[in-house]
Amino acid sequence: MKANQKNENLRTAYPIVEPFETGFLNVGDGHEIYYERCGTRGAKPAVFLHGGPGGGIEPAYRGAFDPASYDVLLFDQRGCGRSRPHASIENNTTWHLVGDIEALREHIGVKNWQVFGGSWGSTLALAYAQKHPSRVSELIVRGIFTLRKAELHWFYQFGASELLPDKWQVFLDPIPQDERHDLMGAYHKRLMGDDKEARLSAASAWSTWEGSAITLLEDKKIETTFADPYYALAFARIENHFFTNAGWMDEGQLINNAHKLKDIPGVIVQGRYDICTPATTAWDLHKAWPEAEFHMIPDAGHAFSEPGITDALVRATDMFAKKG
Repeated sequence: MKANQKNENLRTAYPIVEPFETGFLNVGDGHEIYYERCGTRGAKPAVFLHGGPGGGIEPAYRGAFDPASYDVLLFDQRGCGRSRPHASIENNTTWHLVGDIEALREHIGVKNWQVFGGSWGSTLALAYAQKHPSRVSELIVRGIFTLRKAELHWFYQFGASELLPDKWQVFLDPIPQDERHDLMGAYHKRLMGDDKEARLSAASAWSTWEGSAITLLEDKKIETTFADPYYALAFARIENHFFTNAGWMDEGQLINNAHKLKDIPGVIVQGRYDICTPATTAWDLHKAWPEAEFHMIPDAGHAFSEPGITDALVRATDMFAKKG
């Protein structure tokens, strides 16, 4: 296990470059996926998997990769960001998304690529790598989340609530007292219902709760992004849809099948004070996949933007770029 470097030696993200290619890929089932490619065409291929599910990509994510060394594809998963239709949960499951990653790989014509994912992106990265190990040259995962019942209960029923009681109250407010024994179920009824006002109110509260918990120190800019109604609707509906269906996976599947990753070079990065995806899940993955480097960042929460996490991720992509 490795800790991050002293603060004065922390690596920062690379300058944000503009995409050299953007487009939409029709993946069937009524969905069109927005994608962009950044860096140097024909360089080391990589795919970036964003969080949520339902979060979408941001320009800042490009900074995890040296643009001179990588040809990195970033895309908005089904129903979110610029992908169409917005906030759709139809034909939108973990395994649809795994298929979309393969379709994008085939679309750009690479044999395999580095897979990089954080938070829900780590879930999707693990699912993809376990299903298509020969297509993964390296695997970098951050803020590990594997959809186990205890992980969902921690963040959406009891656990994180004890650390952020003031923020939690905002999450509770849309739900009557007699429904609070099953908050994901209560939110599901509202997020999928026909009452537009109730749907938007629930989406805002659901999304705001996560935005308030992802950094070690409060970050009002991130909280504002999560509270945006357009963003929140896709984020909340798609997350709740995936979580109430346990990601269409067996309990503990991603940890139990981690042995399938043993021949894939990997790096696991985890903030010790991550409230969204507590460190115990990353530790379980580390034990099940000991071949991967494991970095517990001592002064970080969950977010990609945490300085220690950015440092570890940039060092990981640089290390693999040098190895070719």
